[in-house]
Amino acid sequence: MHVSGERDTAAPGAVGFLEALRFWLKLGFISFGGPAGQIAIMHQELVDNRRWISERRFLHALNYCMVLPGPEAQQLATYIGWLMHRTAGGVVAGALFVLPSLFILIALSWIYSAWGHTTAVDGLFYGIKPAVTAIVVQAAHRIGTRALKNGLLWAIAAASFVAIFALNAPFPAIVACAAAIGYLGGRLAPDYFKTGGGHGKSSGHAGPALIDDHTPAPAHARFTWPRLMRVVAAGALLWLLPMALIVAGFGLQHTFAQMGWFFTKAALLTFGGAYAVLPYVYQGAVTHYGWATPVQMIDGLALGETTPGPLIMVVAFVGFVGGYGKALFGPEHLFAAGATAACLVTWFTFLPSFVFILAGGPLVESTHGDLKFTAPLTAITAAVVGVVLNLALFFGYHVLWPQGFKGPFDLLSAAIALAAAIALFRYKVGVIPVIASCAAAGLAVKLLT
Repeated sequence: MHVSGERDTAAPGAVGFLEALRFWLKLGFISFGGPAGQIAIMHQELVDNRRWISERRFLHALNYCMVLPGPEAQQLATYIGWLMHRTAGGVVAGALFVLPSLFILIALSWIYSAWGHTTAVDGLFYGIKPAVTAIVVQAAHRIGTRALKNGLLWAIAAASFVAIFALNAPFPAIVACAAAIGYLGGRLAPDYFKTGGGHGKSSGHAGPALIDDHTPAPAHARFTWPRLMRVVAAGALLWLLPMALIVAGFGLQHTFAQMGWFFTKAALLTFGGAYAVLPYVYQGAVTHYGWATPVQMIDGLALGETTPGPLIMVVAFVGFVGGYGKALFGPEHLFAAGATAACLVTWFTFLPSFVFILAGGPLVESTHGDLKFTAPLTAITAAVVGVVLNLALFFGYHVLWPQGFKGPFDLLSAAIALAAAIALFRYKVGVIPVIASCAAAGLAVKLLT
């Protein structure tokens, strides 16, 4: 948004902590649309409308967040909050990006678990599941068109698809192999691993910003080894203390301890966004631990798509149905078990993101030159395309053949999925309207049949 008049000639005044807190709280409730939509909202609000940070500094921070594992939009909010108001600002910005989604998902997961087999709820999910299948196909296409710039990267994507689809290779192994290929390829054939991109730049200039291109880094954003050690030590302690309490209270093999460890690993493997790590979550939560069923995973992704916050918040749903279904606090306290598990997995999933930003931010602020994608990350992103394509096939199988290949093909689900795909690909309709329309269609089908 171009702003004319005096606003173009003078930087805005200092922003108080409470004013920033109100914005971060608002952002937590309006952050729909996945990472691209969330970053677009932040860009419009922070760069164009409020001018708290300049275009160049915003993109510089975004480039750093994009090379980290974890949800880049939430990390970007944490980074800007930290830059403006020290550690407290970063923690508040990052936490408020997640907490509204967590509370909404706990409520929806409870309704789903307690009353999910009523005709109305069954009908809504009957329509939403085919829509989610189309959305995942679109995600594979979107990542692929951005990442697969040459034949070698296409080959990496194809190999990752074969590895996870045909060989059932674990997602961490695929990431490690892709990183090794990228490391070697970046030295032997660097032209194949050069990338460009980001989420795009605005076409206009909003005027001077509070944190402008040449604004020096504040004192708290200057790198020192003691500060880095304090952040890393605090992060390790915040992981170790709850894990130690869980193990001491419930035992190492208890579901809470297994969830804490598993979702810590998932948090460190989310290169390429939530769609990339969902197959790993599926392998662990469904196949290995049995916290959720395949159908529940699809339903959880549907809830994640229709609520604000990072899509990786689907882990809160997985935690809730796992704690609720296993009655971890006994049959009289199902909600308490589910809510506790949801909060626990959210803590272990997002803690690394805060550590990455608070520890690495001063290193990023030490130079305002553009950060480059590394060759290993380029290869990992290519591998992610194959992994997400496998996820789309997994969802499609369970939606179109709900009783397995030996059962009937669901023509109505196929029709809803096709309509959703046409809306997404041909007419560029947003995710929320597509899901709402498909949910209405599914409800109508169930009520009529």
